[in-house]
Amino acid sequence: MEYKDYYRILGVDRNASEREIKRAYRQLARKYHPDVNPGDRTAEERFKEINEAYEVLSDPEKRRKYDELGATYRQWERMGGRPSDFDWTQWMAGGPAGGRIHVEYGDLSDLFSGGFSEFFQSIFGGMGPTMAGAERRTGPTRGRDVEYPVQITLEEAFAGTTRLVRTDGRTLEVKIPPGVRTGSRVRIAGEGGPGRVGGARGDLYLVIEVLPHSRFKLDGDDLRIEVPVDLYTAVLGGEVPVPTLKGQVMLKIPPETQGGQVFRLRGQGMPRLRDPSSRGDLYVEVKIDVPQKLSEKERELFRQLAQLRRR
Repeated sequence: MEYKDYYRILGVDRNASEREIKRAYRQLARKYHPDVNPGDRTAEERFKEINEAYEVLSDPEKRRKYDELGATYRQWERMGGRPSDFDWTQWMAGGPAGGRIHVEYGDLSDLFSGGFSEFFQSIFGGMGPTMAGAERRTGPTRGRDVEYPVQITLEEAFAGTTRLVRTDGRTLEVKIPPGVRTGSRVRIAGEGGPGRVGGARGDLYLVIEVLPHSRFKLDGDDLRIEVPVDLYTAVLGGEVPVPTLKGQVMLKIPPETQGGQVFRLRGQGMPRLRDPSSRGDLYVEVKIDVPQKLSEKERELFRQLAQLRRR
């Protein structure tokens, strides 16, 4: 049986924290998910390895047992032992594979059913849903909650949107409310992992990631944007168009406005998640647009202005 280095698979140090392991897992799952790599068998196998590694390293009890096995196995290798001669019997757990399944994209039912390697089945099969420090349950057990990362645009976060999620052969249309942020979790009750011995299913959580925007920067409930203002308007005053997520508005620029000056447009920011009727603000930073390709007459006028300013 082949030993699997789960730390190498996730690309993390053996002393990595739970947060570091989770971050590495999510990055790799996005990269290798079959939905992102349709028809790529190599990516599919890599995705299965990543999920298996996270299944072990994210569970304190499984990770403890795996670390003990790893230390023994590395010592065996240093002594010149061959992998085929290693005594696996003291590590065999027996029983069917189970435990927490972590899904990033795609058809969740494929991963609920297992699909772990011989190494995992042999070492961790009997651990099933047992939590660290708890006794193995024999009665009804609630299924695991499942996380399903979803990327949306800033416009979708502003207005709300929907996503189709496939689970257990069914397609769910899930509404994502206005005002969600990166890290927001949309709960779909009873659509997670299956329970045991008649236990209820867990819940499915869409974990939201709001993608960067080409112009707007998200700052809590507020938005920030740079707007070019021509030199003449900045000096003399006037109005400039400002884009918002609802459409264009006009911003009044007072005379002698400086580059970098910031104006606030109340209520033109993001909807607040718990109160979508209330919105944050839009902060507009002025970026002076210096004229180019001046004619000789224009240059002469600027020279005259400069002389006037020096007196």
